[in-house]
Amino acid sequence: MTLKAEDFGLELENMRFSFEEERGVARLVLDDPKKMNRVTMGMRDQISDLFRALERDGRARVVVIRGEGERAFTAGGDIAGFLKEHPGRLSLLHENVAAPERFPGMVIAAIDGYCFGVGLELSLACDFRVATERAVFGLPEVGLGMIPGSGGTQRVSRLVGMTRAKDMILRGRRVPAREALEWGLVTSVVEPERLDEAVEELADELLSRPRLALEHAKRVLNLGYDAPLEAALQMEGYAYGMLHSTEDFAEGVEAFVEKRKPEFRGR
Repeated sequence: MTLKAEDFGLELENMRFSFEEERGVARLVLDDPKKMNRVTMGMRDQISDLFRALERDGRARVVVIRGEGERAFTAGGDIAGFLKEHPGRLSLLHENVAAPERFPGMVIAAIDGYCFGVGLELSLACDFRVATERAVFGLPEVGLGMIPGSGGTQRVSRLVGMTRAKDMILRGRRVPAREALEWGLVTSVVEPERLDEAVEELADELLSRPRLALEHAKRVLNLGYDAPLEAALQMEGYAYGMLHSTEDFAEGVEAFVEKRKPEFRGR
């Protein structure tokens, strides 16, 4: 059965959503191709609401985000709309864009074409970024008299290092897909015609793995990344101990000893 946004009590602006209930895969499509799939202020809040609804529901294991058409994942936000917003709200933009990072399940960004501004920032909050050869990445905000305000300065610098982050952000430099892969900005790069196939292969791989272990590993990786080492090790140890009490932990160990394929049930 395939569910829509209204089944979760949500209305989406210039976005399409579907959820394959039996498989546990949700899909969010940024759907405003005439405007390069731009992300408005309202859409930012709706993306956050959607991930909260999926977390409460508990059935979605993988979420795929992509842009409609071949031109762009999204070329960025509604720039003119920023002038209408209160500075207090603008200072909190990073919170709604971080929704994929907070979501316990796995989130894949399928990127084709331009991935600029909030588009890049949204993809950086995902766990995996699968890009096509023609994808291009950039944070052009400085050239508009502003800075990346939805996590771009911090996530880019943590992923690729300060030197490359300054080169990209301060110069507004566009980074092609292959260079982004070399930098560690994306997970993989494929031919445009293979994007859907590659994303489905990755989703299937993640679905085959134990849900509880994936969710705990994601939480520890995200929270421990910039924490002091001792604090991060404590988080890791606590998560490991928690998993020890699950049926999946026992099943994984028993299957390894018995040389058989494990049957994980998320318990």
